[in-house]
Amino acid sequence: MTNEFQDFLIGAGVNLAVAVVIVRFIYYPLTQDKTYVFAFLVFNTVIFFVMSMLTSIELSLGVGFGLFAIFTVLRYRTEEIPIREITYLFAIMALPVMNASFASGHDLDRLAVANVAIVGLLYILEREWGFQFEGKTRVTYERIELITAANYDLLLDDLRARTGLPVTRVEVGRVNFLRDTAELTVHYHVAPPGTPEDRQRRDAALRPAFAAAPTHESDQ
Repeated sequence: MTNEFQDFLIGAGVNLAVAVVIVRFIYYPLTQDKTYVFAFLVFNTVIFFVMSMLTSIELSLGVGFGLFAIFTVLRYRTEEIPIREITYLFAIMALPVMNASFASGHDLDRLAVANVAIVGLLYILEREWGFQFEGKTRVTYERIELITAANYDLLLDDLRARTGLPVTRVEVGRVNFLRDTAELTVHYHVAPPGTPEDRQRRDAALRPAFAAAPTHESDQ
């Protein structure tokens, strides 16, 4: 076995291991969505082999960033991908471009630091260390007497009691006085993933607390 082939195997193993750590132990526990898991790992593996087949490092970097440009132009036509998933996909696509240089045996220390830094940053951000993130959901609310500024605290208490969510603020949208309803955007604190508070929040968000089922969207 030649040294060049050994470097290739090391690079492939490190690249796949880092990708699996990011997807399986950081991203997947939060979403349980196998659709993006499939895309992330396939993108990562295929791009690494494409980069490894190019003999010139300069050419490899040019092709790698060319893939980014093509991806940003084409996107996915079947559905809109959330910003959070796009960020993960960008990181997953960047990893093989960096790790492919393992095949040539250059800058192993820098590549190790880069991989550890990417994994560590994603882990810290997802665990909200030093940050506090909000989720939001839209509801149709029938007690319009509480949407006034004077009753704002009562509105927050009512929404917390009926949704079970740690509501932090509310935005009042369209008001229908004929039906005595108002469209509200409810903002609530998102507990760190995996905690009992996070599970309770998800269960509460799935329960219809109002006559009209709310539609959910996330800030993340």
